Amino acid sequence: MELQGICHKMHAALIPASVTDQATHTAHVEYKFILDRSETELPFALGQSLEIEWTGKIYCVSCGAKTSKSYAQGHCFKCFKTKASCDMCIMKPETCHYHLGTCREESFAEQVCFQPHIVYLANSSALKVGITRLGQMPTRWLDQGATQALPIFKVGSRRLSGQLEILFGTQVADKTDWRKLLKGEAEPIELPTIRDELISSFQAQIEKIRDEFSQNLQFNESIEILEQEPARQFIYPVAHYPEKIKSHNLDKTPVIRGKLQGIKGQYLLLDTGVINIRKYTGYELIIRTE
Repeated sequence: MELQGICHKMHAALIPASVTDQATHTAHVEYKFILDRSETELPFALGQSLEIEWTGKIYCVSCGAKTSKSYAQGHCFKCFKTKASCDMCIMKPETCHYHLGTCREESFAEQVCFQPHIVYLANSSALKVGITRLGQMPTRWLDQGATQALPIFKVGSRRLSGQLEILFGTQVADKTDWRKLLKGEAEPIELPTIRDELISSFQAQIEKIRDEFSQNLQFNESIEILEQEPARQFIYPVAHYPEKIKSHNLDKTPVIRGKLQGIKGQYLLLDTGVINIRKYTGYELIIRTE
């Protein structure tokens, strides 16, 4: 089998759980490859040999123009410099500058930045704090390869969620160690207990942030504590974790081959090394299987 098209990050979804899984809030993760923005059933199974070839072409995922280099996961330089979706505040939401009148695209801010966001705790390589739009649950957790996740706040804007993330970041990491992520399952963590401890420790600071953002009458920037949310658990399709991490790079080696041993986050785990599919958004790829 051979498939060719413009690569996008894989789509991760949850397989309907059994009664037992539902009781423990556990779900299995399944993936679909995205080529030319169309979902494709993965053309391979665990243990199957595959080949991924980059044709040497890259296309901007925003304007469609051919580009010699990818910026901000699949953009040409022009879109990278002009699109609000490529601004630094997407990576660092606490730096949102809409309220200063300097946003690149006000319509983007209203559709994305001023939608309900979730502040969460997750366990991928270890405990971390993160944020995501309400509609991106559980996608954000699955893209990060989290084995556990717990929403702790629902807030009214991206900048507000970023302020809370920075606050908790003084005690909890906000990054995932991708090497540890791909070497095995993280030890289970009692997320609700940690949530309660953090909220108790930062109660005064949370109230100060709440008072500051409540003065914005243009948008509803409220903070809701999600005390009743259960911790979720996710199981990824992995047969074997690599003992030693070797990362494939299509820019240096345009053709890679190997047997698929697992999928976690946006990584394919091959017996010859791992590859981050999201990194090659906008690249034209050919995928071959036996």
